[in-house]
Amino acid sequence: MRRLLSTQLQKPGAVGVIPTDTVYGIVARAADQSAVKRLYGIKKRSQKPGTVIAASIEQLESLGLKHRYLKAVEQFWPGAVSVIIPVSDPELAYLHQGKLGLAVRIPKDPELQSLLNSTGPLLTSSANQPTKPTAANIEQAKAYFGDQVDFYEDGGDLSDRQVSTLIRIIDDAVEVIRQGSVKV
Repeated sequence: MRRLLSTQLQKPGAVGVIPTDTVYGIVARAADQSAVKRLYGIKKRSQKPGTVIAASIEQLESLGLKHRYLKAVEQFWPGAVSVIIPVSDPELAYLHQGKLGLAVRIPKDPELQSLLNSTGPLLTSSANQPTKPTAANIEQAKAYFGDQVDFYEDGGDLSDRQVSTLIRIIDDAVEVIRQGSVKV
């Protein structure tokens, strides 16, 4: 099934909903500007960037993220910790929406790692609309997005999962922005 999913994500502009290593996420290939724009439109997100998930630091670097920032936080990966890193490259503004920072994560889940190895980094955001709870199953995701997305992958009931922990490093201190599945 992941091979089919990889094929669907390779289509230009493709956006779908999949189970991630944490919760259901709406996803698009991070290198596909039209897909990213479409994802943000579907999610009604402006000035609130999603999270880029990748199989490795090398994949994140190939997207244009700086090695020095990624190397400084690699101890948190693989795992369910998303780290906001500085991003000053104007060519990546479509991802960070002018915030000059972007949350990134390298998941531990082997199936998701395999998918990321074939698709490259994915931009993801929780499968919900602003102020609404994250979809715990595919039916709830379909209620949020209907036919606005190209595909859905059913991963069963994920109501027992939490979002990733979101942090940023300021000087030498870790600031927890959102407590999630991993205690930092």
